[in-house]
Amino acid sequence: MSSSLLLSGSTVSSPLIAPSKLSSKLSLLRNQNQSLSLPRRTFKAPRCSSSADSPYGGNVPTFPRTRVWDPYKRLGISPYASEEEIWASRNFLLEQYADHERSRESIEGAFEKLLMSSFVARKKTKINLKTRLKKRVEESPPWLKALFDFVEMPPMDTVFRRLFLFAFMGGWSIMNSAEGGPAFQVAVSLAACIYFLNEKTKSLGRAFLIGIGALMAGWFCGSLVIPMIPTAFINPTWTLELLTSLVAYVFLFLSCTFLK
Repeated sequence: MSSSLLLSGSTVSSPLIAPSKLSSKLSLLRNQNQSLSLPRRTFKAPRCSSSADSPYGGNVPTFPRTRVWDPYKRLGISPYASEEEIWASRNFLLEQYADHERSRESIEGAFEKLLMSSFVARKKTKINLKTRLKKRVEESPPWLKALFDFVEMPPMDTVFRRLFLFAFMGGWSIMNSAEGGPAFQVAVSLAACIYFLNEKTKSLGRAFLIGIGALMAGWFCGSLVIPMIPTAFINPTWTLELLTSLVAYVFLFLSCTFLK
């Protein structure tokens, strides 16, 4: 009971304890409680030094050739390196210095320089090739110049589409060689050739004449060339008519694709 009275801090008179002694003991207990109470500590979170180059405070490897001007030396490759070697060096260095922003920028800059120079070189080569071909045509004999006047180079997608069509006709003729001749396939190929020529010339009569002429020329050449081929290289089930029709498909394809 005396302990509870001491802790409450109220002055209670007691016959056993004098009031002056009681107040001195209460002040002594308060001082002891204040000395025993733990001081409050404020914990501050450590500051992380932010860096634009490295998220880990600079403890990452940096690219040592950022100031090298030559893009080949910066990527560590030979000036005669192929495009595959350039890509491989770029990917390897980007993976090695992925956590350093300036290193990545330096590697990408050198790679873009090499890529642009390669593109310009290919473009110059293409232009030089066209110039050389044009010069060869101008220096060719008159009869060859006249022949080139009837020939043109269509877009490659047009070439591949028509090549696929006539190759399909040839495969269809081979698959049906046991049942009958390729008369139907030849007729379809001739109609397709006339249709394509009419689109270019805008003249059905001229397209018809060119198509018939290509078919006759192909059939004539096939009749001359096929008998000269050794029988060991020819399937025994393939007839002369079938092989001649395959040659005719080639002539029809060339006439409707490359003739003006």
